[in-house]
Amino acid sequence: MTAMSAPLPGGVGLSHISAYEWEAADGVCGGSPHLHLACTEAYVVTAGRGAVQTLTLADGFSETPLEPGSVVWFTPGTIHRMVQGGGLRVTVLMQNSGLPEAGDAVFTFPPEVLADPERYAAAATLPAKEGPEADTAARRRRDLAIEGYLTLRAAAEKGDDAPLRAFHEAAARIVAPKVKEWEPRWRDGALAAARRTGEQLTALAAGDAGHLAEARVTATGPSRRGGYGMCGRRDEYELPGVTLPYYGE
Repeated sequence: MTAMSAPLPGGVGLSHISAYEWEAADGVCGGSPHLHLACTEAYVVTAGRGAVQTLTLADGFSETPLEPGSVVWFTPGTIHRMVQGGGLRVTVLMQNSGLPEAGDAVFTFPPEVLADPERYAAAATLPAKEGPEADTAARRRRDLAIEGYLTLRAAAEKGDDAPLRAFHEAAARIVAPKVKEWEPRWRDGALAAARRTGEQLTALAAGDAGHLAEARVTATGPSRRGGYGMCGRRDEYELPGVTLPYYGE
């Protein structure tokens, strides 16, 4: 992988999400609960109403309201579920552009699915980009993640954190084979962006403004609209260093 020529600030990733309106087993409409293992995620709400349900070892279960102007972010290990309240539209900023799409996210499937790599991959990966088959598979994937999530949440609300700890361990096992593939994305993306800032600060301290002569403007638009993401229909941006979803997102 070559260094990014024009990454977004800080090497972040970007997408727009319209939260799913499918009703789940608990009567709530929304997306597929999951966590990220190495990336902080931020929601910038641009329209509608809703909430994000979260589950962590430190804070247990909580629900944060989402409305236009809300900015909510959460660190790796936070199980999160976007909940639809009506017309919810969110701009998502992801740390380490390219890592989430390369498999940094793990669904809260039941333990027996998490324990079998082939079964997990089959449940997480969509068979098509569009059409009835993709729609059915995305909804089935969401419902399977809800099944595992509700079990984790119920245990946490009773003060039992063992199932959540076991989920963390299972998630780490799932992504372990992919980590070597992630490291070049991190080095050429977020790390390279930080290093460029360091080089610029050093130059400026010496009175050297040479890098300002390289200034330029970059513009783009969605490379695909309405893809099936974890939380909802997803407008994707094919930016430098970003792999588009493997239809596990």
